[in-house]
Amino acid sequence: MGATLRALRALVLLLGFYLLSLVLLAALIGVDVLVFSWGHGPLTLKVGIISVLLGIPVARGMLMLRTPKGEDPYGISVTEADEPRLWAVVRELAAAAGTRAPHRILLTGEVNASVSETPRLLGLFPGRRRLTLGVPLLIGLSEAQLRSVLAHEFGHFTGGDTRLSALVVRGRVQIGRVIGQFHARADDRVAADRARQERASAKRVAKGKKAKQVNTAGVGATYRAMAKIYTAYGKLYLRASLSTARGQEYAADLSAARIAGRDATASALREIPVLSASHDFYVDSYATLGLQARLMPPRGEFFGGFGRLLTARELDLAELRSELPEMPVGPYDSHPPIAERVRRIEALPADGRTDEGKGTSLALLTDPARTLAALEDAVLIDELLGYPRAAGWEELLDASMTAGLSATTTPLHQALTEYTGQPATLATLLDVIDSGMLWRLAEKLPVSDEAAAAKGRAFREFVRPGLHRSLRTMVLAEFSSRSLLHWEFSWSRPASVRLPGWGSGTADDNPEAALEAAVEAAVADHPDTSRLRALLPPATQNA
Repeated sequence: MGATLRALRALVLLLGFYLLSLVLLAALIGVDVLVFSWGHGPLTLKVGIISVLLGIPVARGMLMLRTPKGEDPYGISVTEADEPRLWAVVRELAAAAGTRAPHRILLTGEVNASVSETPRLLGLFPGRRRLTLGVPLLIGLSEAQLRSVLAHEFGHFTGGDTRLSALVVRGRVQIGRVIGQFHARADDRVAADRARQERASAKRVAKGKKAKQVNTAGVGATYRAMAKIYTAYGKLYLRASLSTARGQEYAADLSAARIAGRDATASALREIPVLSASHDFYVDSYATLGLQARLMPPRGEFFGGFGRLLTARELDLAELRSELPEMPVGPYDSHPPIAERVRRIEALPADGRTDEGKGTSLALLTDPARTLAALEDAVLIDELLGYPRAAGWEELLDASMTAGLSATTTPLHQALTEYTGQPATLATLLDVIDSGMLWRLAEKLPVSDEAAAAKGRAFREFVRPGLHRSLRTMVLAEFSSRSLLHWEFSWSRPASVRLPGWGSGTADDNPEAALEAAVEAAVADHPDTSRLRALLPPATQNA
């Protein structure tokens, strides 16, 4: 579908909203006239008031003459003086796409790139353009892949997609606004009616009568019925506009393949889902690792550490790239499935452009370290920026695990406190075990109905895994509280604990194996804490 037809379609969809609104207003006026012709009385007044109340949201939606401006995402705006190489690539690709370059580049912390435009007169006249570029893409994409991503985005400029978006967005906003107003009025009616009924019930109770049950069924039904009419049109509007958007994505992919090369475009499409999943994992497992200890990564590493993760886990990521996500297309999806987009690009004839731009995109920045640090200041909330910085990732991990262990409360902690009436400590637990009361204590643990009904050995087998985990956690917390525990940081695998080599024999050779064996002995059918006590600091042994 050409740009002219798409513009006509967007205009028809927007006019459909106005036509629907005019029909509903005419229907309300028609009902008023019909009731008025029957005579004058309370019914006429009531119907007139209802018509006015229903017509106000419709009229307000129609009279919204300006499309609300969306807020800029958090990020840093870079000028051509700041990043000359990045701007040179952007201008080169815009020229190759046959379109105007953006007026502004905004670097963000998201795994995304997008373009936007603020046209005038509903897209009839062009406006200022912006390129939003996620720094994680610069970290994870090669220069050839980044050029493909940018060429794809500029393909939206060439196709007039950003100018037409003003029409589409305006329609979505107006329909959503009317629906929201009807639901808000219905909720207000329900709240008022509920308050009235509750007051009446309170008076009945004060007179010694039985209170009536509050029932708001049917209240606000007229408003919700009007909202359903607009919701039905809104679904039609979204289906039509988003099906067009999916076609625009295919066209932009072809533009990217023509400008940046078939292979670079296909590999970029494969890479972006991998980067998105990897970045989510990185933020959850690394960047925010120290939050419970109120500690931040070294300056610039909140975003900069992402590159280290990608390098360390390259083999794992290679498997993800080979498995394209197969997602069904929904009627409200704005983008086609990645797998289908990759298949279409890889089906294009080979263009021989396989060795271009293999260097990292981050090299396009004049001073990556400075940009990564500035991005933290622009994106992160003030509370996080106020936290002290760790000297390195190892310190961040140790502080995080120490804080986590000190705040950990297991089911065994709760059961021990209930059983002894004292604060739950490791020393108290060992004494309970030595007194032969471990399985009596285990009866205080929250267990399934099947476990609670079991007796003897069967009961012990049910609760033993939970006892093992809780006891191990309490031992690690004891080591941690005495600064005797160390955690080994790694980008390629989960963090592993390093225990002090107390005791003799196997404990010195492999403290971790010694700990596992000692915990197993402590929760055996005939518990023995001697091996565990031998591993513990003297203060705990003597407690």
